[in-house]
Amino acid sequence: MLFVLCGAIFLEGINVAMLNVALPAIRAELGLSTGELQWVISAYVLGYGGFMLVGGRAADLFGRRRMFLAWLGVFLVVSALGGVADSGGVLIAARFVAGVAAAVMTPAGLSIITTSFEEGPQRNQALLVYSGTAAGGFSLGLVLGGLLAEVNWRLVLFVPAVLALVILVLAVRLIPTTPAEQATDRRVDVPGAVTITGAIMLLVLGIERAAHVSAGLTAAILLAGLALLVLFVLIERKSPAPLLRLGILRSGSLVRANLAGLLFAAAFFGFQFIAVLYLQELRGWSSMQTSLAMLAIGADAILAPTLTPRLVTRFGNAKVILGGLLLAVLSYVLFLPIGTDTVYLAMFPTMLILGLSFALAYGPLTIVATEGVDESEQGLAGGLLYTSFQFGAALGLAASTAVIVAAGEGDPLGAYRAALSVPIVAAVLAAAFSAYGLRKESLR
Repeated sequence: MLFVLCGAIFLEGINVAMLNVALPAIRAELGLSTGELQWVISAYVLGYGGFMLVGGRAADLFGRRRMFLAWLGVFLVVSALGGVADSGGVLIAARFVAGVAAAVMTPAGLSIITTSFEEGPQRNQALLVYSGTAAGGFSLGLVLGGLLAEVNWRLVLFVPAVLALVILVLAVRLIPTTPAEQATDRRVDVPGAVTITGAIMLLVLGIERAAHVSAGLTAAILLAGLALLVLFVLIERKSPAPLLRLGILRSGSLVRANLAGLLFAAAFFGFQFIAVLYLQELRGWSSMQTSLAMLAIGADAILAPTLTPRLVTRFGNAKVILGGLLLAVLSYVLFLPIGTDTVYLAMFPTMLILGLSFALAYGPLTIVATEGVDESEQGLAGGLLYTSFQFGAALGLAASTAVIVAAGEGDPLGAYRAALSVPIVAAVLAAAFSAYGLRKESLR
């Protein structure tokens, strides 16, 4: 069962990474403008981030196995549809639905693990293997995407579809049906679902498009998102069966894990964006060379299930997370001296340390974000965490883009160095939140 669920999260990781590398080939064949090309990624981000919280709660209410299998099937179909798309509109629509499918099956898969393994060392080991596979999928997806795009960009969508079919066949046999996962109260909080989905989609859209539209339009979108968020809170306070039981947010460790996860994702995706632009646009490296340069980050796929469990057993999750976040700060700082002729050997420590940082922080954050949560709300907890990751990714990309644009086009190297302040500051803030939690634990 764990093997199948790891396959699904690996699929989600490579799906995102491979498409990023294939964008130039997609533009060339379908004749997309820069704005349309951006929507190939943005559509997936909106579907994924907007429906994650609803998807996680749906798994709690209607059965984790049922939701996982159904939406994995949807993901399979729309991935194949994207592969045969003959226009930008069809491809963008397919990517949006694929994002929605991932938003349901990802927290469903996580909650199957957290409810199938007993809380403690066994569950921790399973979650660390799972998170290591997710990160490894993203890292390997960069290389696989480069290889497939060299042949035909459509393979970047067909290959995930085939992999989804294999996982679906195995999942039907290997993921057991358990009556305990069925909620006794299946009342659906429709007003809450509509408002939170709209709020998150508007907030992600406002942040993600900030560098491409006027400041006034960005402010209007963000204010609309915040208004819906306030309305959602008011609805949840009065709802007899709330989508998000607000009492779950009284857990300090859960809130800190989500905030740290948001900032950690903002730092990583901001850095990745800066590094790719630096290597390809300033240094003239190909997509494949860039993918191979960042492959060292994938060391976390090996370290997460092997090294991290030992460190967690010895030092506890909080200390391991803090160590990982401090390593992230170090890795970004080490990238600051980049120049127009910096050799790869000088960049390698950043990539390797960042991989170690991921191994130490990502899995333990997942453990803390789901630890102590009632079984009936495990899908919700997973949805909260992945929403934080997705929102953080959009925030990091938007902030990095804004700094690069503000720094001016005359000095691209200076702009990239200035933009590195985004991942550095985000990682420092994430470490500060984690250190505060560690301090509170030591005072008990």
